[in-house]
This record gives sequence, structure tokens and C-alpha cells, in this order.
Amino acid sequence: MGLKALILVGGFGTRLRPLTLTLPKPLVPFCNKPMIVHQIEALVQAGVTDIVLAVNYRPEIMEKVLKECEERYKITIHFSIESEPLGTAGPLKLAENILGKDDSPFFVLNSDVTCNYPFEQLRDFHNSHSSAGTIMVTKVDEPSNYGVVVMHTGSSQIERFVEKPKTFVGNRINAGIYIFDPKMLSRINLQPTSIETEVFPPMASDGELHAFDLQSFWADVGQPKDYIHGTCLYLSHLSNYSPNQLTQPSQHSWVNGGNVLVAPSAEIDSSALIGPNVVIGPGVKVGRGARLQRCVIMDGSRIRDHSWIHSTIVGWNCTIGRWVRIENIAVLGDDVVVKDELHINGASVLPHKSISASITEPKIVM
Repeated sequence: MGLKALILVGGFGTRLRPLTLTLPKPLVPFCNKPMIVHQIEALVQAGVTDIVLAVNYRPEIMEKVLKECEERYKITIHFSIESEPLGTAGPLKLAENILGKDDSPFFVLNSDVTCNYPFEQLRDFHNSHSSAGTIMVTKVDEPSNYGVVVMHTGSSQIERFVEKPKTFVGNRINAGIYIFDPKMLSRINLQPTSIETEVFPPMASDGELHAFDLQSFWADVGQPKDYIHGTCLYLSHLSNYSPNQLTQPSQHSWVNGGNVLVAPSAEIDSSALIGPNVVIGPGVKVGRGARLQRCVIMDGSRIRDHSWIHSTIVGWNCTIGRWVRIENIAVLGDDVVVKDELHINGASVLPHKSISASITEPKIVM
């Protein structure tokens, strides 16, 4: 009996603009692979055969990519489209005919979350206790910024949740990945509902929730600053493996220590300095003396000689001129041209723009 999963995709990805003006957020590349494909591959590994995508709208471009995933992994992907936003719990009820079609448990995850996706261990841990739900939790340095998950002493059973605690009650937070028995669906009505505030607290009160400790890195990559941070964490995670252990496709060259991932069709001048923490996509060209650190360069972009790019996302098919400096969480959309000898500081540039003057303070260039 195959397992099931629901991925909360949601709306239009406004926090990750201008990249999401070109592609739906789940298809935006993360380390040279669409974020949702990282998740689907890990779910398949854990025995999932049915995946539901909870979306507010149905972009045709997603259907094409996911059709290829269905064929490659021999799974079924269902679109569950909300006529009104249903929060984080309503989508489970909307997809009840799939998630509750048999007694096997189902995973739920946010499409913005990256980690090493230990779904097999989560599944085994969930099956080891008799409660209806398991929440993956991760430790954070500053718990006062989050909702904290408090367990009973000496147990994985969740006692309560404390939102942005003023005094220390624990340092584990909800990582946005869950596994449930179908019986929990009876707790949800088909209306806008928050799983975090309306479903979890009563489940915890009834002793029906356990916490599973995530041992790996974790990041929500739904906005540019966090996307870059999550990329660095993921690259550091890859560096813990020898190249022949990597699940990353072998056509990527992996520069260990420098944490640099390069697509095979990229062309990099031997005098360019790349790394640490850089992802270079297919068809990218990097010129002489260029310096790239802590950045992502997407498919087909061109970085000309002696340019310096730091803490930046360069979208698809961009052209960066010579002696350009780009930094401070700048994001360039699809097909942006930056003329020679300019400085871009923290700007978001919409697709198909040509920049011919420096931008010295963070702003949106329309």
C-alpha cells in the first residue's frame, strides 16, 4: 500500500519576486533543480505513490514538469485547486478523497522548506507510536522569533505550543513537515483553517501528537535572503559527502570545500574565482577575472570580465557587463541586462529590464 503526500504550494509566490514572475515558485531552481522536484524525489524514496499539490491556481507550466515527474517516478500527482484560500489545514480536507482513501499515513509539507528530507525515518518513527500525528521539529538559536513546540519531559509527545515566548520554554520549532493517520482529517472542516493554531493544540491536548527531531540543516527559502541562506546550507550539506555518494546528478561538477555546484554546460574562464557557496546553472558563461561568492547564477546568464557578484540571485538569461559590482541580496529577474561598470546594491530588478545607471540603495526596479 503506497503512502500519500500533500504539498502546500499556495499562491503566487509574491515573496520570491521577480523570479516568480517567470516561473511558479515550486519550479524556481534551487541548486539547479526545481524545489518541488527535490521534495518529490525524497517522497518517492520513502514509498509515496500519490502526491497532492494544494494550489490556489493551476499554472499550465507546472503541469508539464509534473507530468514528466509522474512518468519518471511512476507516481500520480493530483492538483487540488482552492476556489478560496483555505489556510494550512483546509487543503487537507479538500483532498480527503485521496489522503483518506485507505489507512496508510500521509505526509504534509510546505513547498518553501528545504532540509535533507528524512521522510523514511519520519515514517518509521511515526509508525512506532500510536498517535495520529508527528511533527518534524528543528532547533533554532533564537526561539523567541518562532512558535516553540514543548514536549512532555523525557518524551517525544507534544504537550503544548508557545508562540514567540518571552521566557525560555525550549528551542524546537515546527519545521513545516508532518505525517498523519487519516483519522485526523475528521478534526478539520472544509473552510479556511490554520493547522498550527486550530488543529495542533487540540491534538496535543488529546495526546495525539509527537515530535520528530530533524538532525540536518533546515531553511524556509520563500524569500530571497532565506533562499540564499538555504542554498549555502544545502551546499554545505553536500560537502559532507564524497562525490560518488551524492544524489545530485553526476552531470554536475562539485567543487568540494568551495561548496560550488556547476552545471556541465556552463563555461567558466580559468582566471575567474568562484566560491564559496555558488550555484552555476546550465549554459552560464563566466568571463575572465570574474569573482563570484555566495550567489546563484541561473540558466543561460552571462557574467562578463572582472565583475564581482556577492549575495545575489541572477535570474535566467541575464547579461552582466564588465567591471560590474552586484551585492546585498540583489535579485535580477529573467533577461536583465546590466551595462558595464555599474554598482547594484540590494535591488530587485523585474524581467526584461536594461540597467544603465548604478542603483545604490535597495529598491524594486520596474
